Amino acid sequence: MSTERSEQVIIDTNFTTIHTLGKKKEGRRLRYMQKDGRFPVVFQKAPGYWTPYLMDIFTTLVEIRWRVTLLGFSLSYILSWLFFGLCYWLIAKVHGDIDDVSNSPCVDNVRGFTGAFMFSMETQATIGYGFRGMTENCMVAIILVTVQDVFSCLLDTIVIGIVVAKMASARKRAQTVGFSSCAVVNLRDGVLCLSWRLGDFRGNHILEGVVKAMLVRYMKQPGGSVVMSYQDVHIQDRDIVLATPATIVHKLEPGSPLYSMGPDDLLGEDFELVVSFTYNGDSTGMLHQSRTSYTPADIRWGQRFQDMLKLGKKHYKVDYALFNVTTWVPVPLLSAEELDRRGRPVEGSLSRGTLVALGKRNTCRRNPHNTGEVMQQTCL
Repeated sequence: MSTERSEQVIIDTNFTTIHTLGKKKEGRRLRYMQKDGRFPVVFQKAPGYWTPYLMDIFTTLVEIRWRVTLLGFSLSYILSWLFFGLCYWLIAKVHGDIDDVSNSPCVDNVRGFTGAFMFSMETQATIGYGFRGMTENCMVAIILVTVQDVFSCLLDTIVIGIVVAKMASARKRAQTVGFSSCAVVNLRDGVLCLSWRLGDFRGNHILEGVVKAMLVRYMKQPGGSVVMSYQDVHIQDRDIVLATPATIVHKLEPGSPLYSMGPDDLLGEDFELVVSFTYNGDSTGMLHQSRTSYTPADIRWGQRFQDMLKLGKKHYKVDYALFNVTTWVPVPLLSAEELDRRGRPVEGSLSRGTLVALGKRNTCRRNPHNTGEVMQQTCL
């Protein structure tokens, strides 16, 4: 076993397989999209920074965190009780109910702020203990009770609507649709193809959706500005049925942005493959989108995904433990462009000595019972 310090290349002479662990980390590259689909973008000095959030207050309340939502709703009820309780207390104070016990009160048994607060809470929450009640002595108090009842209905509607919208949020459903943690390059019908997996982890499966992909690069200009470049990546079958996990395939043919890239070229490239899956939830009918991205370090050359689907007597059995597991396969160490110039090989005719896996943090294991079998790897 020999090791090069500059590239940290480990060569396994038994399988003639190269495992590139990557260069030393001089500085972690900023991703355009995180693996969970979030964009690490922060707006600075945007015109009218708070205006979009205040104009669309419903969306703002739906997007904030649960603890902030619960705190805001609790404060809205408590503050409204205090406000209307203070109004009832002022009415009682002006009418003389607090100072003169013999006076006919506006609200029965409200002789102080505590009683006014409790009457406000009972009115808005429709508790109705029966100890305190509105009389006909003060028209202002009757109008205030009417206003509080209308406000209570409006506040309950907003609270219930936002809670339901947050529970049915598309982002929650999108978390149950996952992509494989790596992409692989192998031969399909003699053509080099880039592929990744897509699966639904819930029982109520998605019946139809559309897959899209694009290659994103950012280029630094001489003045220090950054320009984003986007290239569409053609997918063989964009419309898929996700009753079982699907393998998304992109052929490395002329017109593909990866057509001229070989396994060695991936090490020096700086791009990000952004993939997405847009679909309607079968339970709610809402539009959802799941997305992730793959960097050159996430692309495994010369591997294919393990088979997950098995045919049973009454069901199709899917083993999700193999969702990210890949197997080495014979693949030429050439770009698709150079392979077309030399002539496409027949799949399965390559020798085992051409197996290659390029990427970081590869964990490989060998079958101790049969050294002739191919190696397996789990994408990390």
